[in-house]
Amino acid sequence: MIHARGLARTFTTRRGPVEAVSGVDIDVAPGELVGFLGPNGAGKTTTLRMLTTLLAPTAGSATVAGCDLLTDPLGVRRKIGYVGQSGGAGPDCLVADELILQGRFYGLSPARSRERAAELLEQLDLTGTETRVVQTLSGGQRRRLDIAMGLMHLPTLLFMDEPSTGLDPQSRANLWGHIRGLHAEHGTTLFLTTHYLDEADALCDRILVIDKGTIVAEGTPDELKRRVSGDLVLVGTTDPARAADITARIPDSTEHAVDGQTVRFRVPDGASVLPTLLGELSRAEVAMTSVEVRRPSLDDVFLTMTGRSLRETEGVGV
Repeated sequence: MIHARGLARTFTTRRGPVEAVSGVDIDVAPGELVGFLGPNGAGKTTTLRMLTTLLAPTAGSATVAGCDLLTDPLGVRRKIGYVGQSGGAGPDCLVADELILQGRFYGLSPARSRERAAELLEQLDLTGTETRVVQTLSGGQRRRLDIAMGLMHLPTLLFMDEPSTGLDPQSRANLWGHIRGLHAEHGTTLFLTTHYLDEADALCDRILVIDKGTIVAEGTPDELKRRVSGDLVLVGTTDPARAADITARIPDSTEHAVDGQTVRFRVPDGASVLPTLLGELSRAEVAMTSVEVRRPSLDDVFLTMTGRSLRETEGVGV
């Protein structure tokens, strides 16, 4: 569905050229739900705009939905849907009118446009909003309307740029449910950008991690987490020095550290070492205040790949 090789974009500024995307390779199979994860300014939106024909690449090639990105951009546009960060619905327009107009733009008849609008309003839990002005909708409703507009012409591939940015947690969870439903019920290929770790983990079959214009990792959420060296075990204790001596003897343990009253280390399977660890601490009469096993997160993956936490970059501008 997407096959890109060496796709790059360089912008010219007063200070000189800025390479926003540095020759990325992307493959997305039909029916996949793929997340493009990275901090603000990493090149996610620039890549998306190239793949959707909104920005010409300065290097590389791509086939999108069976059409060549460079020689047949109109063919690409006919076959894809696009949901941008800022939304596409006019704030002073009626909901139904916006959807019907979108259908007419893609060559649907007036009757089919009305029929398709009714289908999407029901699917995306927007029934009853047909005669409302767009600006009176809640944030979650407006985002679902944006998705409906992107789906009016039944595209085989839908691009979504930061679909849940600005939504409250309840609206985000609701939107995720609708995105999962679209994917499961209709087999729509979805490619979404996000800087939310939980969104990528909850939604995506596969994730591409981008940083500073380069894809630094890809795989399923579980595959990416396995690249981090095991589970993190944290032991709270009143005697961290003796506890650290005991944890250092655990087979296959790494990254030992003491932080105040907490001893931490990594092992391939944290749950399996707990019985032995607790027994050794008890026999040594080392008092514990807490014990915790943390599975690797996508933030751990990003930290391993780039040397910094994705959460640390959330304030970085595009």
